[in-house]
Amino acid sequence: MSTGPGTAPTTLPPPPSASPLDPTLHLLRAELERRCPANAVGVDAMGHQAMLPAGKLLRPLLFTEAAAAVGMRREDTLTAALGVESLHVGSLVHDDIIDGDDLRRGRPTVVARHGLPNAIVTGDALICGAFRAVAECADGTIPGERQLAVVRVLADAGVDLCRGQAMEDELRGDPGCGLDRYMTMIELKTGALFRAACLGGALLAGASPGAQAALTRFAEHLGRAFQMTDDLLPHTSDTETSGKSVLSDIGNGRPTLPVLICWQRAGASGRERLTAALSGAVPADAALDDLRAVLSETGALEQARAETLAESRRASSALLDLPDTTARDTLAAVADLSVNRGL
Repeated sequence: MSTGPGTAPTTLPPPPSASPLDPTLHLLRAELERRCPANAVGVDAMGHQAMLPAGKLLRPLLFTEAAAAVGMRREDTLTAALGVESLHVGSLVHDDIIDGDDLRRGRPTVVARHGLPNAIVTGDALICGAFRAVAECADGTIPGERQLAVVRVLADAGVDLCRGQAMEDELRGDPGCGLDRYMTMIELKTGALFRAACLGGALLAGASPGAQAALTRFAEHLGRAFQMTDDLLPHTSDTETSGKSVLSDIGNGRPTLPVLICWQRAGASGRERLTAALSGAVPADAALDDLRAVLSETGALEQARAETLAESRRASSALLDLPDTTARDTLAAVADLSVNRGL
């Protein structure tokens, strides 16, 4: 419908951008809302509740901007990009079951709201939906071999997520497990989807091997930095700010980056306190207070912050091998914003 002078347009433009991420996030949110109708029922409705209101949408944004960095139109990536978000959210639904968490993004989790059986099938449906989304982007303009390459990348990421989750369970309650094992775990559990998003976007766009390698390096460093930041949030923000309980890590005996650094720095007495805090024998709020005291005494938080920021800088440096575009600038902004969440 056309509009005359002084008549309000029927379609509102995107809001003014406060961040370089905003234009792409606007596209992704609009497409996500279109794909999540309000009249859905059953498992579809529960899946939509998990997806909306949307979280940070970092992984689909990475997919879209990685593709744009090598010349693809952002609008042509949205369906496949939201497939990455579907895989991510499905894994979070299952994580909340494993961890017994009642809050996700500041609202009740699927398992808290709908019970265990419904949460399991909702997570399964969301994970399967990732592959359906990649298949749906077939419109004759994208060669089938590119779609197949994206499917392979997402499948590999899904398997890595499971490996990382199993490894995290092996490390529970063991603050002396070592930084090497921790790094391997987060590269699987958290880094897998960052790699899949960036490499998947590059593959869908037909990127050169050099561009694929640069985007993969970027994603690997970004994934580490992102998880390291998550590990710091219970000590630098509250539940309202982070959107999840600050007691989750300590309640599940999870050896996070500051804990592992603290173990390296602490003496025998400090290590005993760390072991007790992660044992589950002490109430979670008291265990967190004692853990924070040991972290402060050893300076572990400061070292963890420094290492987190260094990973972010390595991520940004990897982008220098890509053409100088707005997409590259947006990816660099993601690296910066990902480590500035309450640090």
